[in-house]
Amino acid sequence: MTVSQPSRFRTFKERGEWVELRFMTAALEHGYAVSTPWGDSGSYDVGVQHGTDILRIQVKSTTVRTGTGYFCQFKPNYHKKEDYTLQQVDLFAAYIVPQDTWYLLPAALLLGPPRKTGLMLYPMEPLKKDRYKYEEYKEAWRLLSKSRRALAAKYCGAGAPARRF
Repeated sequence: MTVSQPSRFRTFKERGEWVELRFMTAALEHGYAVSTPWGDSGSYDVGVQHGTDILRIQVKSTTVRTGTGYFCQFKPNYHKKEDYTLQQVDLFAAYIVPQDTWYLLPAALLLGPPRKTGLMLYPMEPLKKDRYKYEEYKEAWRLLSKSRRALAAKYCGAGAPARRF
C-alpha cells in the first residue's frame, strides 16, 4: 500500500514534522496515549505512555530505495553534534514513506555495541527471507507496551538477541 503525501516539502524538517504526526496518529489508533516534548531541543520526538512508564520515541523516515529495500539513517540531524544514547531514547520508529510501513526498533538494537547508524529495511516481500533480520520489527506496535527495562534487556553482550518479544 502506498500513502499519499504532500508532493513537496520545503525542508526535511517539514517532512519530519509530518512523519511525527503520522506516528502519533498510528500510535493512537493502536490504543496508546502520546505526548510530545515542548520545542525542538528534546532528545526524543514523541512520548508513548504505558502504565506509569513513558517510552521515548525517536521518529525517522526514508524514501531512499536501494535495490529491493530502503535505507534509513538513525543519526541526529546535522545541527546536533552528539549522538543518541540509551539514556535518551527507548525506541526508534522508522517510517518507509512510499510503502506506508512502520518499523519499531528497540534503541538498544541500534545504540548498543556495535553502533548502527543506518539499516536496510525491506517492507516489500523479501527475495531471500533469511537475509532480512529486522523484519520482526515491521509494524511491531506491541513493543509500545513494553517497559524501558524490557526494551533495554532485549539485547545483551555485542547486540545479540536475548529473546524475541
